[in-house]
Amino acid sequence: MKHEIQPRTLALIAGGSYWFIFFAAIFANFFAIESLKNDPLVTVQQNDMLVRFGIVAFMITVIFDVVVAWALNDLFRTNPLTLLSTFFRMMHAVIMGVAIFALPGVLALDSGEEILKQVEMFNTIWLIGLFFFGLHIILLGKILGKPILISVFLVIAGSMYMLDTLAHFVLPDYQAYADIFLALVAIPSILGEMSFAVWLLLKGGKS
Repeated sequence: MKHEIQPRTLALIAGGSYWFIFFAAIFANFFAIESLKNDPLVTVQQNDMLVRFGIVAFMITVIFDVVVAWALNDLFRTNPLTLLSTFFRMMHAVIMGVAIFALPGVLALDSGEEILKQVEMFNTIWLIGLFFFGLHIILLGKILGKPILISVFLVIAGSMYMLDTLAHFVLPDYQAYADIFLALVAIPSILGEMSFAVWLLLKGGKS
């Protein structure tokens, strides 16, 4: 007899996993990667454990990305858009996993310029992954439907992820507008994704 996980349990798993992703991604991006960007050689030579823990944190985000994809796929399995949404999130997880391969190599480099090249390679691959993540978030907003405010913010956030990736590759002077694009992505994604994570923990899966 097949044992099915209850919708409430799936919602709790997805919501809890989201918070692991949030905290791991914040540490990896705003501490490890930013430190490499600002002072690459000193970071690698004098604070290599920060880089190592940053790599582990990124790996944790990939693991829980897959967990979230599985839980949401089961939770919303009756919606015709769910399978497509899951595929796009899995594509993001795979691409993110590939991007991480660029980071361990920085620990063996003794040139700040070469370290920055590796970090830029990571960022470029990650950006491509975020394009597909954006598609997932748009579809997720449509699948969720209600609460309408969370759904709208998810659709906006997904659109901004895609727009930011395209802008990186299309605009030759992207850095001149980087702060604007950061705000366009950060505000709706924080409001949408964090609200969705809270909703999953408090109300998700309830009849």
